[in-house]
Amino acid sequence: MYPHDDQRPDPDALLAQMQAQAKRASRGKLRIYFGASAGVGKTCAMLNAGRKLQTEGCDVVVGIVETHGRGETASLVEGLHVVPLKAVTYRDRVIYEFDIDAALLRRPQLILIDELAHSNAPQSRHPKRWQDVEELLEAGIDVFTTVNVQHLESLNDAVGGITGIRVSETLPDTVFNQADEVVLVDLPAEELLARLKAGKIYPPQQAERAAHHFFRKGNLIALRELALRRTAERIEDDVQAYRVEKSINTVWQTDAALLVCVGPSLHGDHVVRSAARLAHQLNATWQAIYIETPQLQRLPSMQRERILKTLKLAQDLGATTAVLSANDVALAAIDYARSHNFSKIILGRSKRRWPWRRSHHKRIATNAPDIDLIEMGYAIDPSLGHEPINATTSLDSLRGPIARRAPRYRRYIVAVLISLTLTFSLIPFLPVIHLTNTAMLFLLMVVLIAVRLGRGPAMAATCVGVAAFSFVFMSAHFSFAIAGTPYLATFMVMLIVGLVASHLTASLRYQARVARHRENQTRSLYEFARELSGVLKTEQIFEITRTFIARTFSVRATLLLPDDAGSLQFIPGKTDTAAKGADDLLDIGIAQWAFDHASSAGMGTDTLPGSPLFYLPLVAPMRTRGVLAIIPENRRWILIPEQRQQLDTFAALAAIALERVHYIEVAQDALVRMESERLRHTLLATLSQDLQPSLLTLTHLSTSLRSSSLALSEADKTLVRALHEEIARLHHHVASLLAAHKNQDAVASKSVTQ
Repeated sequence: MYPHDDQRPDPDALLAQMQAQAKRASRGKLRIYFGASAGVGKTCAMLNAGRKLQTEGCDVVVGIVETHGRGETASLVEGLHVVPLKAVTYRDRVIYEFDIDAALLRRPQLILIDELAHSNAPQSRHPKRWQDVEELLEAGIDVFTTVNVQHLESLNDAVGGITGIRVSETLPDTVFNQADEVVLVDLPAEELLARLKAGKIYPPQQAERAAHHFFRKGNLIALRELALRRTAERIEDDVQAYRVEKSINTVWQTDAALLVCVGPSLHGDHVVRSAARLAHQLNATWQAIYIETPQLQRLPSMQRERILKTLKLAQDLGATTAVLSANDVALAAIDYARSHNFSKIILGRSKRRWPWRRSHHKRIATNAPDIDLIEMGYAIDPSLGHEPINATTSLDSLRGPIARRAPRYRRYIVAVLISLTLTFSLIPFLPVIHLTNTAMLFLLMVVLIAVRLGRGPAMAATCVGVAAFSFVFMSAHFSFAIAGTPYLATFMVMLIVGLVASHLTASLRYQARVARHRENQTRSLYEFARELSGVLKTEQIFEITRTFIARTFSVRATLLLPDDAGSLQFIPGKTDTAAKGADDLLDIGIAQWAFDHASSAGMGTDTLPGSPLFYLPLVAPMRTRGVLAIIPENRRWILIPEQRQQLDTFAALAAIALERVHYIEVAQDALVRMESERLRHTLLATLSQDLQPSLLTLTHLSTSLRSSSLALSEADKTLVRALHEEIARLHHHVASLLAAHKNQDAVASKSVTQ
C-alpha cells in the first residue's frame, strides 16, 4: 500500500482476537432490537425475524412476550412454540415470570425474550431479566430481545431530564455494548403519535394520559436523537473492532474526528482555537498531538515552552492531547491517524525556508491521499508568543550524560579532538595498514561519537575525519590533492557513509533514551501500585505516595488529609527534611479550595497560577480524599501532558488506597458495633430466660407472704412490704428493658423489609 505502512497484524491484538473467538464459539449470540420508546415496533420486528428463521428450519421458541393487549403483537406469537410462564406469588398476588429452567430444559436454537431491562419477582433466580439472558447465552442459546433507550443506565439521567419521568428499571451499558448485533427500530414522532391516538400502543384512557406526559412530541424527538446517537456509537465500535480483526490500516471516513498537529510555530494557539471551533461546528471529537523529533528536542527553551502551552490550551478546549516521539513528523502523524481512524488532519500554514525541502503538508498529502488535510491560516495578530520561563523541561533528562554536563560547543570540540587524535595516532602505521581498514576505523569512530555525543558532533567528526583522511592517507600524502577516480570515490563514499551512520545512530540513541525513560515511568507506576495494594494505615499511604512521587518526578511533595469536618490538616509527626520545603511554602487556603472543588490549583493552572506549589486533589470514586501539594523543579514540568497524566494516575491510585483504608476502618467499627450488639442480645436473652422467671417467682412469694395470716410484728410487716416493693420495682425494670429491646428489633426488621 504505502512504503511506511506495516500491514502485519499486531500480535497482541491477534492473540486477544483468537481468545475472544474461542470464547464466542461456545456462547450464544445476542441480538437487541433497540428503539426510542414503546410502540415503535421492536417486539413486532423481533417476532417477524423469529418467524422468518423458523421457516428456514431454525428451532425458535418464545420465552416471554409482553403484548400489552395489542392484537397485532399477539397474532405474531401464534405459530411459535411458547415456553410456559412460571407463577410466582408476591404480596398476595400471582405474577407470571419467564421460566429459565424450562427454557434451559427445552434448549432451543433461538429464544425470543421481550423487555430485557425487566425486574423479576423477588423469588426468581435472578433479580433482572438480562441476567436470565446471560445464563441462556452461556448455555449456547441464541437470544433476540428488545430494549428502549430510557432503560440504558448511562442515559437514565438524560432521559429523566427530558421527560420528567425517572425509569427505575435500567440495564447496564456493558450488556448493550457486548451484544453481537444491535438493530435500530425507528419511527418518526408523528407516526408514533398517530399509532398512540389509534389505540395501537395503549388502551384509550392510558393513551390519553401518556400523550400529555411521556408521549409529547418534543420528548419523542429528543429520545429518537438519543437512540440514533447511541446506535451510531455502537456501530462505530463495531467498525473499529472489524478494522482490528482484519488488520485494516487505511482510514475509513465514517465520522468527523479531527487530528490537530501542533509544533513550534508562533501561530499554534490560533490553530488550536480554530480547530476547537471547527470541532464544535461539526459536533466532532478531536485530538491534539505534538510529535517531538531529535531536532525539536534541541529547540530553545522559549519555543518548547510555547509548544507545551499550546497543548495545554487544546486540553482546556476539550481535546485529548498526546506527545509522540518519532524521527519523521509526517509519517508519525499518518501512522497515528490511521491507527485511530482519523479522517482529517489539521495543520497550521507552513513557510518553506528551503526550496529543496518538502513541507509536512505535501509529504502527508503524498503518502496519505485518503486523508483530508485542513490548513489553518495565520492569526491577525502575529505576536502570539508566550513569556519564556527560565527553566529546563523534564524531557531534557533524556539527553545523554555528556550532553547534560557539558555545553553544546564543548561536545563539538571533543568530537573534533577525537577525530584528529585518531588521525595522528595512525600516521606511524601508514606503511603497514591498508586504506580500507583506515576508513573502517574512521567510520567506527563516527558511530561511537554519535552514540555518546549526538548527531551534530558526529557530523562534525565526519567532516574533520574525512578531511584528515584525504590529507594524510590518500596517495598524495599530506596534501588535499586527490589523485585518481578510485580515491575520489573512496573519499565520497566515506563522507556519505559517515554522515548517514551518524544520523541513524543518533536517531536510535534518541529513541532508546525515550523508551528507557518511559520504561522507568511505567516501572515506577507498577511498583507504586504494588506497594499501595497491601497497606492498611493512612500513615503508610502518606509515606509511600510522597516517596514515590518525589523519586519518580524529582519534586518535593506532601499530602494533606481532611479531618471529620472536612478541613485539611497535616499528618502529625510526618514532616521530614524531604518535604520541608513544601510545608513551608504551602498555602492551606489554596489547598482547601482544591479539595472543596475537586479541581487542581496553583502553578500551571487557571486558579492562582502564581503560587509556587501545584495542588492536585485526590479524587476517589466516592469522594475527594485529600490534596497532594507539589513543588516542581521547573514550571514547565506541569505542562507536559505525559507527565501530568502519569501524576494524575499516581493521585488516583493514592485516592483509591485512602478510600479503601477508610472503608476498612468503617468495617472494623461496624464489626465492633456488631459484637457489642451481640453481647447486648446475649445479656437480654439471659435476663429474659433466667432472671425474669426468678423475679416472677419472688414476686408471687412476696405477695403470698404479705397476704398470709401469720402473726407478724410491725417491724416484720414493714420488712415484708419493703421486700415486695423492691422485687416489684426490679421486675418492672427488667420488663421495661425487654420491651424496649423487642421494639428496637421490630423497628430494625421493618427498615430492612422496606
